[in-house]
Amino acid sequence: MSTGAYVAIAAVVLALAFGLWRRRVDGRFVAATDAVTDAADVPAESLLTDTPWADALGERATLVQFSSAFCAPCRTTRVVLADVARAEAGVRHLEVDAEQHLDLVRRLGVMRTPTTIVLDAAGRELGRAAGAPTKEQVLRSLPA
Repeated sequence: MSTGAYVAIAAVVLALAFGLWRRRVDGRFVAATDAVTDAADVPAESLLTDTPWADALGERATLVQFSSAFCAPCRTTRVVLADVARAEAGVRHLEVDAEQHLDLVRRLGVMRTPTTIVLDAAGRELGRAAGAPTKEQVLRSLPA
């Protein structure tokens, strides 16, 4: 086999490995406590303080979705989160246009769209998912 064939095979194997990895982690919620080692590091105030959504928190939880105009998975995520918010008492869904609110995107460390951040009733982060989560993943991320 020629060198070109080896390069092509290696590229296919790497692309397949990346696709499998991405499929495994996309939409998976990571608890906020996984990133925080000391409870003193958890901010006491709402993540949405000083934003247009500061008074829009759900009584139980808030699903904050960061989207962009040309993001196909964002549309799927919007439907899933809206369905969960309708079905679950005290849960609210807020959608934030990432392009229009870059200051908030930077402050919260949002790296891609869609990103969903689950907030408790006080607006503190419970967990987040990058990518399009399934309805089951969202339901498991909600507080009791």
